[in-house]
Amino acid sequence: MNKSKEIIQTESDAAYMYEQLALMQEDEQIRQFYMEMAAIEGGHRDSFLKEIRETFPTFKTPVPSTRAKILVWLAHKFGENILLSSLMDTEKSVSASSVILKRKKGERLLGNENRHVEILKSIQQMSGANLGKIEKQHRTVGGNALRAAVLGANDGLVSNMSLVMGVAGASSGGSEVVIAGTAGLLAGAISMALGEWISVKSSQELFERQIELERAEVEAHPEEEMRELILLYKAKGLDEVNARKIAEEAFKEPDKAHMILVTEELGISAEEMNNSPWEAAIASFFLFVVGAIIPLFPFFFSNGEKAIGVSVVVSTIGLFGIGAAITLITGRSFWKSGLRQVLFGLAAAAVTFGIGRMIGINLAG
Repeated sequence: MNKSKEIIQTESDAAYMYEQLALMQEDEQIRQFYMEMAAIEGGHRDSFLKEIRETFPTFKTPVPSTRAKILVWLAHKFGENILLSSLMDTEKSVSASSVILKRKKGERLLGNENRHVEILKSIQQMSGANLGKIEKQHRTVGGNALRAAVLGANDGLVSNMSLVMGVAGASSGGSEVVIAGTAGLLAGAISMALGEWISVKSSQELFERQIELERAEVEAHPEEEMRELILLYKAKGLDEVNARKIAEEAFKEPDKAHMILVTEELGISAEEMNNSPWEAAIASFFLFVVGAIIPLFPFFFSNGEKAIGVSVVVSTIGLFGIGAAITLITGRSFWKSGLRQVLFGLAAAAVTFGIGRMIGINLAG
């Protein structure tokens, strides 16, 4: 029963998010695409509902979950790629579950188990004007940025909590903790920011080089590049005639053909090229600081066991909040994820506190 309810909720959330994606589109073709996907997911939901109501006649159609509503709100604020990323994860999970179930039952795989994943990949790689319309609303923050935000704050909290507890265990829990915790906060935040800047900048430089090479190939060997594009379209399910027709139309304008090959062959999107390494670095810096300041700030106002106790309490709340926030990405249980995060974080802090206490005792002796 619980598993069936979970499946129905997943299908209901997917239909809701596809509907919301449709409402965010300016292009009618893309809007219709998402509405059709919403109708398909709604059909899956209704089929499961019919089955479960044979046993539980009063079972009600689930409304969109809080997680789905939060993701939609974030998508309106920061860009629709948050929804696309979540839906892609959902479709991959459903596809994998379908394959596993069929193998357990000994049923033959038909090859269409991951069709929704392929459809979403295709829409994300669309070229030309439609790509611009898709990308316009999520040039700044997307699904990966949401992951980075949650995980960045988590890194700051867990690492600095462990450091603070280790120093507190080895000392009286006073100024030594403030000094070490502040140093850890700054060192970690700067390291995160530098790593993010290098990552984004290096990726952009690599993409720029690949784009330059692709342009040179289009100019030097247009016939070969057209053939590659035909093969790409055929791999997506088009027949030879239609694939050739679309490719020949694209190659009437070399710039258009170049951009299509960049997105279809190289998988490089406008969003990846528009990302600012400085924005990524600054965001990473502050997200790490937000997490790292939580276990440290009680020591600014107190010391000793009182400060340690307050630090543990606020850090526990922070760990649970981050664990709960992770469910926006994973779709798992709010309580299970939050409590798991608390368990792991406190365990790490307890280990460092114990080691610090032993070191402090040995030095004192």
